[in-house]
Amino acid sequence: MSANEPTKPTPPVPGPPAVPMPMPRKAPSPAAVAPVASVPAASSTSAEWGRVSEDGTVEVKEGDAWRVVGQYPDGTPDEALAYFVRKFDDIAFKVQTLEQRHQAGGASAGDLAKQAAHLIEEATDAAAVGDLAGLRDRLNALTSSLSEATEQEAQQAKELVDKAIAERTILVERAEEIAARDLSKVQWKQVTAELGELFDAWQAQQQNGPRLSKGISQQLWKRFRDARAIVDKQRRAFYSELDDAHKAARDAKTRLVERAEALAPRGTDGIPAYRNLLDEWKASGRAGRKADDALWARFKAAGDALYAARAEQAAAEEADSAPKIEAREALLEEAKAVADESNIKRARALLTRIQRQWDEIGRVFPREKERALDDKLRAIEQALKGREDVDWKKNNPETKARANDMSSQLLEAIEKLEAEVAAAEKAGDKKAAKAASDALEARRAWLSALGS
Repeated sequence: MSANEPTKPTPPVPGPPAVPMPMPRKAPSPAAVAPVASVPAASSTSAEWGRVSEDGTVEVKEGDAWRVVGQYPDGTPDEALAYFVRKFDDIAFKVQTLEQRHQAGGASAGDLAKQAAHLIEEATDAAAVGDLAGLRDRLNALTSSLSEATEQEAQQAKELVDKAIAERTILVERAEEIAARDLSKVQWKQVTAELGELFDAWQAQQQNGPRLSKGISQQLWKRFRDARAIVDKQRRAFYSELDDAHKAARDAKTRLVERAEALAPRGTDGIPAYRNLLDEWKASGRAGRKADDALWARFKAAGDALYAARAEQAAAEEADSAPKIEAREALLEEAKAVADESNIKRARALLTRIQRQWDEIGRVFPREKERALDDKLRAIEQALKGREDVDWKKNNPETKARANDMSSQLLEAIEKLEAEVAAAEKAGDKKAAKAASDALEARRAWLSALGS
């Protein structure tokens, strides 16, 4: 070790603890903080606050008394004082930095107060040479100034905590309100989104809000967690049942698809069976959108094949029916002569021949066209039947016999009433004459109706 490098100071016996060997340090940047005026070695300030004995013992003046702070036996008195002044400068720098942070604002008063208390301890009985009492006075003044700010901070912190508790309580109550609903009737997508928003808000408050006491935080979280658990349990049960229902419907619809696809060889004849399968499909329930869409595509394709076969058959039948339609239309033109034929028997014979030819032509497609043609022929037939009914009533032997018998009775009655009218007029009985005359007119009208 060189003669110029100070050795580790050793305290006298009895004396304060040894002061560590000084180490080279980099002075703080002037741009970072305002510099603290350093005390040069062997300055008047050093002489005011410190002294060095012949054996290298260094003392600091505190009030009217001197306190040993360490030894520096291998250096000059100025070097010894300079070493312990640097110790003082370190503490003074910390004090000044703390004062500047307080003046600048923005730092927690509580944190600054804790640092001030630590520096007071450090400045008490410090192994340093300087105005330690002055540092402690500055720290005490700073502590006093921070005390009020700390109280304000505490009040603000309490208000923030109270607000956070109220906000989290609202989240808890909303979650509990959801859990208290009749969950068998809810829209689960909406409920899940609603509860998810509450949980996101909870996490945001937990991350960005003030720290709550463990007891209150756990109490609120337990309520929130229990409400979520109730909803989650019901949701899992709902989707489990829904999955079972979807599986049952999926299996049923798969079987229906297979049965529908098996109808393909039957062509048009398979359509009635396909319609029955369609009724079963509608009653089989939902299998989930993806499965439903896939199965329905297969089921519909099977039906489309059947209806395509029917359309192809109908097109062929319509093509075959074109000459048949022309033939039936020609028969309708010929059937118009039925109405013009005055002889009912000849009219019936004509219509019968036309009907026989009509049936020999065979079925006509499309069905709508066949019905329209049949309706026209039926109208001609009904008109002829009406004429036949009238002729039958008129020429029926039994009807004629009854009419002749009635005519005879009416003629006898008329002859009798004519005699009564003549007798009443002769007797001058106008009332009897009128009654007999009215009865006579009625009998003559009946006789006229019978065609006699």
